[in-house]
Amino acid sequence: MLCIKTNNYNYLKVLSAGFTLLASVTLLLCNSAFAGSQSIMITVAKGFGLSLYASDIGDAKQMAMGANGTLFVGSNKSGTIHALVDSNQDGRVDKRYVIAKGLESPDAIAFHNGDLFVATENQIVRFVDIEQRLRRPSRPKEVYSDLPYSEKKSSRAINFGPDGRLYVSIGAPCNVCEAPVPYSSIIAINVDTGASEQIATGVRDASGFDWSPIDGKLWFADQGRDWMGDNLPPDEINRVDVIGSHYGFPYLHASAVVEPAYEKPKNLKISLPVYELPAHVAPTGLAFYSGNQFPNMYHNQLFVAENGSWNRSSKVGYQVVMLKIENQKVVSRETVVSFLDGEFPVARPFALLSAADGAMYISDDLKGNVYRLFYKGDSTEEPQELEENE
Repeated sequence: MLCIKTNNYNYLKVLSAGFTLLASVTLLLCNSAFAGSQSIMITVAKGFGLSLYASDIGDAKQMAMGANGTLFVGSNKSGTIHALVDSNQDGRVDKRYVIAKGLESPDAIAFHNGDLFVATENQIVRFVDIEQRLRRPSRPKEVYSDLPYSEKKSSRAINFGPDGRLYVSIGAPCNVCEAPVPYSSIIAINVDTGASEQIATGVRDASGFDWSPIDGKLWFADQGRDWMGDNLPPDEINRVDVIGSHYGFPYLHASAVVEPAYEKPKNLKISLPVYELPAHVAPTGLAFYSGNQFPNMYHNQLFVAENGSWNRSSKVGYQVVMLKIENQKVVSRETVVSFLDGEFPVARPFALLSAADGAMYISDDLKGNVYRLFYKGDSTEEPQELEENE
């Protein structure tokens, strides 16, 4: 068994072509004081740089950006929400606050009209005027209390849509099962009245979704079931063309993998994926790039955080990819950042968020980091030293 000594990272160094060698770290054997060193590589696409924006945030999950530039990060296991402030806008955190602790799985968060919204296990709460109260946040107010509770936690993700409603994905509480509503769905909630509408059903585990800047349609990633082998079923990228559509779970996985345990109802119409990812890459974060810092080829394109495989004989995923979209169809998939060094995952990217300066934040639920992806090109901006807490 290897233990990672995480305070010995070198400076990032950009190579002249292809990909970028980013970091090295010393590995120590647990049963000895020192057993040598080994380089660990993170790679980024040509022209990009990656810096460590923040560390020690628990299992960093969903992120939200405040109106004043505060980056909020939710954590599932630690029950905390962090607020990160870059006061001088140099790409490095100057101040950090724990605005909540002891919550039950507060990994899904969203910012809207000055308030921070948090989905816990069975309710959604609001921290009012949060950026003005980072030192002493007010007690959260309940907004919605009808999220299902289960001993086996289902995944959650929340975000405000163009219509001003809070969209909530509620994953299935199982590998494969016929779970009662609102499990396996995406709903939209009016946070003022509590009224809700079912946007999509038959969704197994959608931890990331976003709206196309071209036509405003909702896109979401859905993780396929486990225990069908290394290459089945594909993970999915879906689009909501018709409100209330069914996306197959648990009867049909991806476009053509029929579930043996459950028979599809005869009259059920299933919306097929717009794109299939390799099995077990585990897409969690999904975001259209909305900044101007990256080159034109990345504008309005779909970025996906592939959290990485666990139910597979060899590892896949552990990367951030760009899905190139033409005429609302995905035509290619390109790696932008890879955190997989052979069979060793350096990080597990979970969520993606565009910053005001056009950079992109990447949360890592493996080591509790937030990375900042920026386009360097011929600029003089240098990545900061990658240095993590032990």
